[in-house]
Amino acid sequence: MNQQERRIFLIREMLSEQPRYADIEIPENEQEQKRLLRSLFNIRMPRHTNSEFLAVQDAYLQAETAEKGVTDISALTPVAEGIYLWQGDITTLRCDAIVNAANSQMLGCFCPCHGCIDNAIHTFAGVQLRETCAALMKEQGYEEETGKAKITPAYNLPSKYVLHTVGPIVSGRLTKKDEKLLASCYHSCMELAEENGITSLAFCCISTGEFHFPNDKAAEIAVQTVKQYKEKTKSNMEVIFNVFKDMDYKIYRKLLVTD
Repeated sequence: MNQQERRIFLIREMLSEQPRYADIEIPENEQEQKRLLRSLFNIRMPRHTNSEFLAVQDAYLQAETAEKGVTDISALTPVAEGIYLWQGDITTLRCDAIVNAANSQMLGCFCPCHGCIDNAIHTFAGVQLRETCAALMKEQGYEEETGKAKITPAYNLPSKYVLHTVGPIVSGRLTKKDEKLLASCYHSCMELAEENGITSLAFCCISTGEFHFPNDKAAEIAVQTVKQYKEKTKSNMEVIFNVFKDMDYKIYRKLLVTD
Protein backbone atom coordinates (compact mmCIF):
# COMPACT_ATOMS: atom_id res chain seq x y z
CA MET A 1 0.00 0.00 0.00
CA ASN A 2 1.07 3.58 -0.65
CA GLN A 3 0.13 6.39 1.72
CA GLN A 4 -3.11 7.25 -0.05
CA GLU A 5 -4.21 3.61 -0.03
CA ARG A 6 -3.39 3.33 3.67
CA ARG A 7 -5.24 6.56 4.44
CA ILE A 8 -8.39 5.47 2.62
CA PHE A 9 -8.25 2.02 4.24
CA LEU A 10 -8.05 3.58 7.72
CA ILE A 11 -10.87 6.02 7.00
CA ARG A 12 -13.13 3.23 5.71
CA GLU A 13 -12.36 1.02 8.70
CA MET A 14 -13.16 3.75 11.22
CA LEU A 15 -16.29 4.87 9.38
CA SER A 16 -17.52 1.27 9.46
CA GLU A 17 -17.19 1.32 13.26
CA GLN A 18 -19.63 4.24 13.43
CA PRO A 19 -22.97 3.46 11.71
CA ARG A 20 -24.10 7.08 12.12
CA TYR A 21 -21.29 8.12 9.77
CA ALA A 22 -22.23 5.64 7.03
CA ASP A 23 -23.24 8.42 4.64
CA ILE A 24 -19.92 10.29 4.85
CA GLU A 25 -18.11 10.30 1.54
CA ILE A 26 -14.33 10.17 1.43
CA PRO A 27 -13.08 13.41 -0.18
CA GLU A 28 -10.78 13.27 -3.18
CA ASN A 29 -8.50 16.05 -1.93
CA GLU A 30 -5.48 14.77 0.02
CA GLN A 31 -5.59 17.45 2.74
CA GLU A 32 -9.31 16.91 3.26
CA GLN A 33 -8.68 13.17 3.56
CA LYS A 34 -6.01 13.83 6.18
CA ARG A 35 -8.33 16.09 8.11
CA LEU A 36 -11.10 13.50 8.05
CA LEU A 37 -8.70 10.76 9.17
CA ARG A 38 -7.40 12.85 12.05
CA SER A 39 -10.95 13.68 13.11
CA LEU A 40 -11.83 9.99 13.16
CA PHE A 41 -8.73 9.21 15.23
CA ASN A 42 -9.70 11.98 17.66
CA ILE A 43 -13.30 10.90 18.26
CA ARG A 44 -12.64 7.14 18.34
CA MET A 45 -13.30 5.69 21.78
CA PRO A 46 -10.75 3.22 23.19
CA ARG A 47 -11.58 -0.24 21.92
CA HIS A 48 -9.98 -3.45 20.70
CA THR A 49 -8.22 -2.98 17.38
CA ASN A 50 -7.39 -5.79 14.98
CA SER A 51 -3.84 -6.49 13.81
CA GLU A 52 -4.47 -5.53 10.18
CA PHE A 53 -5.71 -2.07 11.17
CA LEU A 54 -2.72 -1.54 13.47
CA ALA A 55 -0.23 -2.65 10.83
CA VAL A 56 -1.65 -0.23 8.25
CA GLN A 57 -2.00 2.58 10.80
CA ASP A 58 1.56 2.14 12.09
CA ALA A 59 3.03 2.20 8.59
CA TYR A 60 0.97 5.27 7.72
CA LEU A 61 1.82 7.28 10.83
CA GLN A 62 5.51 6.46 10.72
CA ALA A 63 5.69 7.53 7.08
CA GLU A 64 3.86 10.78 7.86
CA THR A 65 6.30 11.59 10.66
CA ALA A 66 9.28 10.73 8.47
CA GLU A 67 7.96 13.11 5.82
CA LYS A 68 7.70 15.93 8.38
CA GLY A 69 11.27 15.22 9.46
CA VAL A 70 12.54 13.85 12.75
CA THR A 71 14.88 15.84 15.03
CA ASP A 72 17.18 13.77 17.23
CA ILE A 73 18.43 15.12 20.55
CA SER A 74 21.98 14.45 19.34
CA ALA A 75 21.50 17.23 16.76
CA LEU A 76 20.67 19.82 19.45
CA THR A 77 23.11 22.17 21.16
CA PRO A 78 22.69 22.60 24.93
CA VAL A 79 22.07 26.09 26.30
CA ALA A 80 23.31 24.97 29.72
CA GLU A 81 24.76 21.74 31.06
CA GLY A 82 22.26 19.00 30.30
CA ILE A 83 19.55 21.49 29.26
CA TYR A 84 18.28 22.25 25.75
CA LEU A 85 15.81 24.67 24.20
CA TRP A 86 14.12 23.53 20.99
CA GLN A 87 11.34 25.11 18.98
CA GLY A 88 9.31 22.68 16.92
CA ASP A 89 6.72 19.91 16.78
CA ILE A 90 7.24 17.62 19.79
CA THR A 91 5.72 14.69 17.87
CA THR A 92 8.79 14.77 15.59
CA LEU A 93 11.38 14.81 18.41
CA ARG A 94 13.48 11.72 19.09
CA CYS A 95 14.55 11.38 22.70
CA ASP A 96 13.77 8.90 25.45
CA ALA A 97 10.49 10.52 26.47
CA ILE A 98 8.26 13.50 25.77
CA VAL A 99 5.75 15.08 28.15
CA ASN A 100 2.09 15.42 27.25
CA ALA A 101 -0.10 18.10 28.81
CA ALA A 102 -3.07 15.85 29.50
CA ASN A 103 -6.49 16.38 31.05
CA SER A 104 -7.80 14.54 34.10
CA GLN A 105 -9.50 11.84 31.99
CA MET A 106 -6.08 10.97 30.53
CA LEU A 107 -7.64 9.75 27.29
CA GLY A 108 -6.45 12.45 24.92
CA CYS A 109 -8.37 15.21 23.20
CA PHE A 110 -11.68 14.18 21.59
CA CYS A 111 -12.19 17.48 19.74
CA PRO A 112 -11.60 16.84 16.01
CA CYS A 113 -8.35 18.40 14.76
CA HIS A 114 -7.93 20.55 17.87
CA GLY A 115 -4.64 22.39 18.11
CA CYS A 116 -3.63 21.22 21.59
CA ILE A 117 -0.57 19.07 22.20
CA ASP A 118 -2.72 16.32 23.72
CA ASN A 119 -4.53 16.00 20.39
CA ALA A 120 -1.31 15.91 18.36
CA ILE A 121 0.42 13.35 20.55
CA HIS A 122 -2.55 10.96 20.56
CA THR A 123 -3.08 11.39 16.81
CA PHE A 124 0.48 10.58 15.76
CA ALA A 125 1.12 7.94 18.42
CA GLY A 126 -1.86 5.97 17.14
CA VAL A 127 -4.97 4.44 18.64
CA GLN A 128 -2.89 2.19 20.93
CA LEU A 129 -2.08 5.18 23.13
CA ARG A 130 -5.72 5.89 24.00
CA GLU A 131 -6.31 2.19 24.64
CA THR A 132 -3.33 2.06 27.01
CA CYS A 133 -4.38 5.22 28.82
CA ALA A 134 -7.90 3.86 29.22
CA ALA A 135 -6.54 0.67 30.77
CA LEU A 136 -4.41 2.70 33.20
CA MET A 137 -7.37 4.82 34.24
CA LYS A 138 -9.65 1.80 34.62
CA GLU A 139 -7.09 0.19 36.91
CA GLN A 140 -6.69 3.43 38.88
CA GLY A 141 -10.43 3.89 39.26
CA TYR A 142 -10.48 7.68 39.45
CA GLU A 143 -9.42 10.67 37.37
CA GLU A 144 -5.78 11.70 37.37
CA GLU A 145 -4.83 14.23 40.01
CA THR A 146 -3.30 17.55 39.03
CA GLY A 147 0.47 17.56 39.43
CA LYS A 148 0.93 13.78 39.09
CA ALA A 149 2.26 11.83 36.10
CA LYS A 150 1.80 8.55 34.25
CA ILE A 151 4.05 6.82 31.72
CA THR A 152 3.10 4.92 28.56
CA PRO A 153 4.90 3.71 25.44
CA ALA A 154 5.04 6.28 22.64
CA TYR A 155 4.04 3.77 19.97
CA ASN A 156 4.47 5.47 16.57
CA LEU A 157 6.19 8.61 17.84
CA PRO A 158 9.98 8.88 17.47
CA SER A 159 10.41 8.93 21.26
CA LYS A 160 10.24 5.76 23.37
CA TYR A 161 7.79 6.94 26.02
CA VAL A 162 5.16 9.56 26.75
CA LEU A 163 4.80 11.00 30.25
CA HIS A 164 1.29 12.35 30.80
CA THR A 165 0.75 15.05 33.41
CA VAL A 166 -2.28 17.14 34.32
CA GLY A 167 -1.46 20.79 34.89
CA PRO A 168 -3.53 23.28 36.86
CA ILE A 169 -6.33 25.18 35.13
CA VAL A 170 -6.10 28.86 35.95
CA SER A 171 -9.42 30.64 36.42
CA GLY A 172 -8.98 34.33 37.06
CA ARG A 173 -6.07 35.36 39.26
CA LEU A 174 -3.02 33.11 39.44
CA THR A 175 -2.65 31.61 42.94
CA LYS A 176 0.22 30.09 44.92
CA LYS A 177 -1.65 26.78 44.74
CA ASP A 178 -1.58 26.96 40.93
CA GLU A 179 2.16 27.60 41.04
CA LYS A 180 2.83 24.69 43.40
CA LEU A 181 0.73 22.33 41.29
CA LEU A 182 2.59 23.29 38.13
CA ALA A 183 5.94 22.77 39.86
CA SER A 184 4.63 19.37 40.96
CA CYS A 185 3.98 18.43 37.30
CA TYR A 186 7.64 18.98 36.44
CA HIS A 187 8.92 17.30 39.60
CA SER A 188 6.62 14.28 39.14
CA CYS A 189 7.74 13.84 35.54
CA MET A 190 11.42 14.01 36.48
CA GLU A 191 10.95 11.46 39.26
CA LEU A 192 8.93 9.10 37.05
CA ALA A 193 11.50 9.42 34.28
CA GLU A 194 14.35 8.53 36.65
CA GLU A 195 12.40 5.52 37.95
CA ASN A 196 12.07 4.25 34.38
CA GLY A 197 15.68 4.75 33.34
CA ILE A 198 14.92 7.66 31.03
CA THR A 199 18.01 9.70 30.21
CA SER A 200 16.49 12.41 27.99
CA LEU A 201 13.14 14.11 28.56
CA ALA A 202 11.34 16.83 26.57
CA PHE A 203 8.86 19.09 28.36
CA CYS A 204 6.11 20.96 26.57
CA CYS A 205 4.74 24.23 28.00
CA ILE A 206 2.44 22.59 30.56
CA SER A 207 -0.80 24.42 31.46
CA THR A 208 -0.30 27.33 29.06
CA GLY A 209 -2.77 27.77 26.21
CA GLU A 210 -6.09 26.07 26.99
CA PHE A 211 -5.35 25.96 30.75
CA HIS A 212 -4.56 29.71 30.85
CA PHE A 213 -1.41 29.63 32.98
CA PRO A 214 0.59 32.81 32.18
CA ASN A 215 3.39 31.85 29.81
CA ASP A 216 6.17 33.80 31.49
CA LYS A 217 5.41 32.52 34.99
CA ALA A 218 4.95 28.96 33.70
CA ALA A 219 8.39 29.07 32.07
CA GLU A 220 9.97 30.47 35.23
CA ILE A 221 8.50 27.63 37.31
CA ALA A 222 9.53 25.03 34.72
CA VAL A 223 13.16 26.15 34.58
CA GLN A 224 13.46 26.62 38.33
CA THR A 225 11.92 23.23 39.16
CA VAL A 226 14.05 21.31 36.67
CA LYS A 227 17.27 23.00 37.78
CA GLN A 228 16.49 22.45 41.45
CA TYR A 229 15.69 18.78 40.82
CA LYS A 230 18.91 18.23 38.88
CA GLU A 231 20.96 19.97 41.58
CA LYS A 232 19.35 18.17 44.49
CA THR A 233 19.43 14.68 42.97
CA LYS A 234 22.66 15.08 40.96
CA SER A 235 20.67 13.82 37.98
CA ASN A 236 22.43 13.51 34.63
CA MET A 237 19.15 13.46 32.75
CA GLU A 238 19.14 15.67 29.68
CA VAL A 239 16.11 17.98 29.63
CA ILE A 240 14.68 19.65 26.56
CA PHE A 241 12.31 22.58 26.93
CA ASN A 242 10.17 22.28 23.83
CA VAL A 243 8.29 25.36 22.63
CA PHE A 244 6.13 25.94 19.59
CA LYS A 245 5.40 29.67 19.69
CA ASP A 246 7.99 32.41 19.09
CA MET A 247 6.82 34.11 22.29
CA ASP A 248 7.65 31.06 24.40
CA TYR A 249 11.02 30.66 22.71
CA LYS A 250 11.98 34.20 23.67
CA ILE A 251 10.78 33.70 27.26
CA TYR A 252 12.73 30.47 27.74
CA ARG A 253 15.84 31.75 26.01
CA LYS A 254 15.98 34.75 28.32
CA LEU A 255 15.62 32.49 31.37
CA LEU A 256 18.09 29.86 30.24
CA VAL A 257 20.81 31.91 28.59
CA THR A 258 21.04 34.80 31.06
CA ASP A 259 20.10 32.94 34.25
